[in-house]
Amino acid sequence: MDKYIIITTLCDKEEIANKIIDTLLEKRLVAGSQAAKVYSKYWWDNHLEQCCEYKLEFRTKESKFTEIANEIKKIHNYDVAEISSCEIKKANQEIFDWIDENIK
Repeated sequence: MDKYIIITTLCDKEEIANKIIDTLLEKRLVAGSQAAKVYSKYWWDNHLEQCCEYKLEFRTKESKFTEIANEIKKIHNYDVAEISSCEIKKANQEIFDWIDENIK
């Protein structure tokens, strides 16, 4: 059985965030998305970096992960973009039904 997941990625530009969101929704790969501005601190090229980013989350099914990751990589401007997922183990049935109804 296909698992329900939340896919997360981060990007530094609002226009890139919107393009990723719009592309995944238009292709019906995700049922919905959330975007939030976050403060990030991380190591890059042996330097401690800090910046504001947009954290994007998408509700979908595990079978769509590779296709979604490929679409994100086409748009993303990072050399190494985090594209990760976690399983939705428990939720109300209506959420699972909504995901089923809204992705291809």
